[in-house]
Parts: sequence; structure tokens; C-alpha cells
Amino acid sequence: MSPSEPTRAGFVLAGGESSRMGTDKAFLEFEGQTLLDRALNTVGAVCDRVAIVGDPLKFARHSEKHAVMADVFRGCGPLGGIHAALTQPAAEFNLMLGVDMPFVSTGLLEFLFTAAAESGSTVTVPHVAKGWQPLCAIYRRDFVPVAEKALQAGNYKIDALFTSVSLRTIDEKELTAAGFLPRIFFNLNTPDDRRAAEGRSR
Repeated sequence: MSPSEPTRAGFVLAGGESSRMGTDKAFLEFEGQTLLDRALNTVGAVCDRVAIVGDPLKFARHSEKHAVMADVFRGCGPLGGIHAALTQPAAEFNLMLGVDMPFVSTGLLEFLFTAAAESGSTVTVPHVAKGWQPLCAIYRRDFVPVAEKALQAGNYKIDALFTSVSLRTIDEKELTAAGFLPRIFFNLNTPDDRRAAEGRSR
């Protein structure tokens, strides 16, 4: 990596269709700001560079401050977004964060970056009782060929690829010991989720 390349890049994955929410989640208001702006601010606090992965037309007004990139493999879900992010001039450590996770904190992201730097693994990812959290994880660039092969084969499940790469798993016990409860990964998919999230934030 050349000195001009950033150590940390952050990518907010905002390419979903939001069909269960009934409105575009990226522009959903939560605690006085949109989920997109909330995610960009959180990621921007810990990364050298921040970009949005989604429709460039939809996010045109954000392009003055942030790069906006479309999926190379379109209609393939979050794996397509991760692949698109990593095929850009990526950093040594690349944070992927789903736009619909309003409780993710800068402290958690710093914790993930530290674990990634110490492990040298291709992917550093939390795992809690509800499962893997691949949309709040750190990826190195050598995840690209694994993702591309899966996308070409029509296999879009991200955690199915974890057996093919070196992995640093951060389990629930480790997260809790560091002060992070599993609810930090709560994501908003439906209006009920939004109401639940608003209740938790009070």
C-alpha cells in the first residue's frame, strides 16, 4: 500500500429496495436525521474516506461530499455492494455498514478496526446469538475474488463465503466484555422495527 492510500475506508451499503419498510430506508428519519446521514456521520468519524454504495442518481445530492458507486453485479443483494466497494481503490481495512443499523457506534467500529489490525484476517466480523453481522464488518481486498466467484455462480449469501477466507470472529461474549450489547446490531426492515428502535432510543 502506498503512503497516499488510506488505511481505513468506510462504505455505507444503501442499495436495498426497502420493500418491507414501504419507503426508502436511507431517507427514513430517525432521531432528527436520515438513516443515511446518521450512518455517514458514524462511519466518517473513524474512517479516512467514506463512500455510499447504491444508485448514483438516487444519492446524487450526496456526491459532493462522498463518492457514490453502483454495484458491478446488480440485483445481487449486499454481497454485490461489498464486491463493488472492494473493487474501487480500497484501503487496507474496509468497513461495510448497512444503512439500516442506527445503533452502531463509533466505539464499536473502532473496536472492529483494532481487532482487524491485530488479526490480519481477510474478514473481521461479529457473531451474536442472532447470527453473523456481515454488514457491520471489516474486509480486506483479498475478499474480492471470493465474492466475485460467488456472484458469478449466483450464490449471494455472504456468510457462506466465510469458510473460504481467513476469519476473525468476534463473538457475543467478547463484544459484551468490551461493553457492546447484541442489540447494537438492530436493523430496521419494517415499520414495526422503526417503532421498536424509537422506543429503545428514548
